[in-house]
Amino acid sequence: MKRIPILVLLLCTSLLWAQNRTIFFCDFDKDNLPGSGEGQIETGYKNSQSLLIERSDPGHTNRRYTIDPVLLSDSTLTMKATVKAEGISKKPNPWNGIKVMLMLETEGGYHWPQIYIPEGDFDWRDFTETIRLPSRIKRVTLVVGLEEVSGKVWFDNLEIHRGRPSRSGKRYQSKFTGHNLPRLRGVMHGPTFKEEDIRDLADWNANQIRWQLNWVPMKAAEDWAKDLEAYDKWLDGALTECDKALAACEKHHIKVLVDLHCPPGGRTEGGVCRMFQNKRYQDKLLQVWDKIATRYKDRSVVYAYDLLNEAVEGAVSPDCLNWRDLATEAAKVIRCIDLDKPVVFEPSPWGSADGFDTLSPLELERVIYSFHMYQPHQFTHQGVYEDKQTLAYPGVINGEPWDKERLRLAMVPAIEFQKEFNVQIYVGEFSAIRWAPGRSAFAYLRDCIELFEEYKWDWSYHAFREWDGWSVEHTGDRNDHQPSKEPTERQQLLMRYFAKNQRP
Repeated sequence: MKRIPILVLLLCTSLLWAQNRTIFFCDFDKDNLPGSGEGQIETGYKNSQSLLIERSDPGHTNRRYTIDPVLLSDSTLTMKATVKAEGISKKPNPWNGIKVMLMLETEGGYHWPQIYIPEGDFDWRDFTETIRLPSRIKRVTLVVGLEEVSGKVWFDNLEIHRGRPSRSGKRYQSKFTGHNLPRLRGVMHGPTFKEEDIRDLADWNANQIRWQLNWVPMKAAEDWAKDLEAYDKWLDGALTECDKALAACEKHHIKVLVDLHCPPGGRTEGGVCRMFQNKRYQDKLLQVWDKIATRYKDRSVVYAYDLLNEAVEGAVSPDCLNWRDLATEAAKVIRCIDLDKPVVFEPSPWGSADGFDTLSPLELERVIYSFHMYQPHQFTHQGVYEDKQTLAYPGVINGEPWDKERLRLAMVPAIEFQKEFNVQIYVGEFSAIRWAPGRSAFAYLRDCIELFEEYKWDWSYHAFREWDGWSVEHTGDRNDHQPSKEPTERQQLLMRYFAKNQRP
């Protein structure tokens, strides 16, 4: 194979803002945007010319293209690429591997949004990612190549477009909430039942529990769940605990959302659900919801089913459904058994608000849409993974000022989705680690709840009597693992809002 200077043969076109929404396009068949770095041209996608980057050992090899930040004037953009891979080695971290990534330099620091592409071997496939842009961008660089892996990768049809892909769906005339109460405010709980927990939550006046069917320890369960016989055995035990919780919640007048927290097949180290690469795990998900719906179809205390906690698709295999389509099939299975119960849908990835940017509503009635709020993650999870950062809220986090209005901005995709389609939003999880400095955790929770209340969202705090790092009953002293003798400021905050609840 003859090596040809990429400066001569790159096929790229940068289109003007005034012409259309494309701000960058490169199919490697014209020579007017050469870029810089490594790579070579060879015959590739549909017998046209493509960019090849290869490494014989793990490391960094890439090619870069400078983009005028003035062109990034929308709040969102969509990246696309057609990619083929051969022998790509295992990623040491989820963010490594084949790179189609933007390096965004802002006044506060750097951001690296990217398309997540699998390792191994695959033929030409199209990949797409829509991202929310940070403010005050100074410099933009598109990076394609390999990072900390070996193998061969071919690129074609690199595209960046302003905005997000168009989406369809009907706007509902009346908002479906899934219940007949003014608001649901509660906590996430489970998977182990204790009678006194439910009794205490009733005393706090919580009117809702998101009961997690979870396999603990979660990290080990990510691999255990590959064995479907073991998964069935775990699920039977988890449902037995759930049965006990439902009986107690009936007694204490608390509604329950049943949350499938552990997916069949588990997750890879990067959090990707294996069900999106292996169809037998998708088939198992449908069987699981058949089983759960059959078990609880006559239990009115169960007001809805949360189809899967924090789905992460990665690159979906050709014989598998994407999450939206798989969730639709799961809901149909449920409705063959339990016609009236709502389903809760969390967008991929990770049930984040950003997932609403590209989501079209499910083509189903009686759907509640949900997201989880942990932004900025560096603040809410500080010290969870033994990092040494000490970050205060409100304050500068990752080079950017965070306050209540910045939290609102992080929730904008959910806010816009609610307004566009007139649907109910439910915040299934939100929290801040209790040892955040000073009153930071309290201030963060207060601002989040005030926003949830402003938009009339139902919500559940993560989590009640699970791990004490998230506990509102413990003080901010990380080394003190005993509940406080007096209610903490964070507990009082929750109880003030629970006092507003009506009970079923």
